[in-house]
Amino acid sequence: MPAGKRYYYRSQVRREDLFCADLPTSPLRDAGKILITGASGYIGGRLVYELIARGYQVRVMVRSLASHYRGIWPEAEVVQADALHYQELNEALRGIDTAYYLIHSLLLGPKHFYHADVRAAMNFKSAAQENNLKRIIYLGELGDVNGEQGDHLRNRLLVAEELSDGGVPVTVLRAAVIIGSGSYSYEFTQHVVKRMPVIFAPHWTNNRCQPIGIRDVIKYLVGCLETPETAGRSFDIGGKDILTYREMMEELARIINKKRLFIPIPLSGIGLYSYILGLITPVPAPLVRCLMDGLRGELICKNASIEALIPFEPLSYNEAVKRALVREEQDRITTRWSDAYPKNYSLATKLHELSHRPRYITTYDIVTGKPRERLFRSICRIGGREGWFRTNWMWRLRGMVDKMLLGVGTARGRKSSAGLKINDVVDFWRVEDIREKQRLLLRAEMKLPGRAWLEFNIEKIETKNRLSVTAYYDTDTFFGKMYWYAFLPFHFIIFKDLIRQIESRS
Repeated sequence: MPAGKRYYYRSQVRREDLFCADLPTSPLRDAGKILITGASGYIGGRLVYELIARGYQVRVMVRSLASHYRGIWPEAEVVQADALHYQELNEALRGIDTAYYLIHSLLLGPKHFYHADVRAAMNFKSAAQENNLKRIIYLGELGDVNGEQGDHLRNRLLVAEELSDGGVPVTVLRAAVIIGSGSYSYEFTQHVVKRMPVIFAPHWTNNRCQPIGIRDVIKYLVGCLETPETAGRSFDIGGKDILTYREMMEELARIINKKRLFIPIPLSGIGLYSYILGLITPVPAPLVRCLMDGLRGELICKNASIEALIPFEPLSYNEAVKRALVREEQDRITTRWSDAYPKNYSLATKLHELSHRPRYITTYDIVTGKPRERLFRSICRIGGREGWFRTNWMWRLRGMVDKMLLGVGTARGRKSSAGLKINDVVDFWRVEDIREKQRLLLRAEMKLPGRAWLEFNIEKIETKNRLSVTAYYDTDTFFGKMYWYAFLPFHFIIFKDLIRQIESRS
C-alpha cells in the first residue's frame, strides 16, 4: 500500500470511557492538525479518543493499515508510515502543527533498539523541521539520570535528547510505573500478587517509586497541548503516592483481599528474576525486564512544576488500582499492552499474502442444526478464561514451552471476554480476520519453525450448518517439517474436541 495514502472514518466513543472531562485546560481553537504516532499502542490508542472528543483534527500514523481501525478511532485520518523511512515520515508530517511522539523500539532488544530509536528520532526531528511543526510532545521514562541506568531508561533519555536537539520546541513528560486496566505494569503486579502466596523480594523492590494512573497520564498529555507554556520544557509526572514496589504489591494484596508473605532474598539478578516472573504472569519476560530495569533506582518526580501549569488532583495508587479492577470486571478495557506486542506484529505475513497455498493443512468439521449466530458467538469466546475445553492442559503446556523460549505464551489471555475484533489477541494467537457469522482467522504468535493459522468457518448446508476448524502451517525447513509431523497425531484429539465443545456450548 503506498505511503501517505489516507482513510477517514467515524464511530461512537462512550463518554464514560474518556478521562479529560474535568481537565482544567480548554481545547485550543487554532490548534491545527495533530499527529499521533504509536497510536496502536496502549497509551496512544487512548489519546486518540480524548483528542477527537475535544474537537481536534487528528491524524494517526501507523506502519500497517488495518480495517479494524475504522471501528476504533472516530473521525481520524490514518496515514501509513514508518519512522525509519524518512520519505514516508515526511509525508505523514505534512500539514501537521503538533505531533505526539509515542514511538519506541525497545522490544528489538539491547543490541538493536539504540540504533533504531535514535535513527527514528533523528528522522522525526528532521521531518518536523522541514514541515515547520510548532511543537512535539514526547512521553519518556522517569528515573535518576545521574544514577544507575537500565537499558530502558537510557534509551528513553537518548530519544528525548535527540528530539530536543532541533528547531521544533519539544515538551518532554517523564513517567514511572503506569497503572491502569491493560497496562503491562499493572497486569504484571496483579498476577504476581494473585498467584504467589509467598513473594520473594530482592533488595531493589525497596526502591521508591511514584506510580501514576493511566487517566492522569492522558490528562497531562492533553493538558500540555492546551498549555502553550509547556513548550520546550521537561516535566516529571506522577501520582499522589510515593511507594516502594513491595508496598505497591502489599497494597494491591489488601485491595483484592489476599494474604501474602514477603521474604527478602539476596538474589538481585534482574535478568533471571524477570525470566522467572515472565513464566507465571501474562507479561512476557522481555516486557518484565523493561519494568525491572526501571526499578534499579528511585522513580520519584523531582521536577513537578507541571502541577502549577495543569492543576488537577492526581489519583492515589489505591484509586488507580480500584479503577483498573472495575474496568476488568465490566469488560471495558479500551487498549492493552498486547495490542502492540510482539514487535512487528502488524507487519507479519497474512494468510492471503502468501505467494502459495500453505504446504500443510488439516481440517476437522461437524454438521449441526444449531443457528449460525450461536455457533459464531461460541467460537468468539474461545481462549482466555474460557480456555480450550477438555484439551486445555495441552494448550497450556504448549504455552508454557513458549514462555520458556521467551514467547508470548497462553497466559496473555484476551482483552475482552465478550467478543473479538481484528488484531485482538487470544492467548498465543492474534485475530487476523473476522466475518460475522462466517469466519474467524487466527494467526499464531508463539515461537514456531514456520508460520501457522487457525481458521473457523460456518457454512450453510441445506437446513443445517457445517462448523469446521482448519490448521494451516507453512515452512521450508527440515526442523519445521519435523515439528508438523510430530504434532500431527495430537491434532485429531485437540481439534475434534474443540469443534464439538464449541457446538455443544453454543
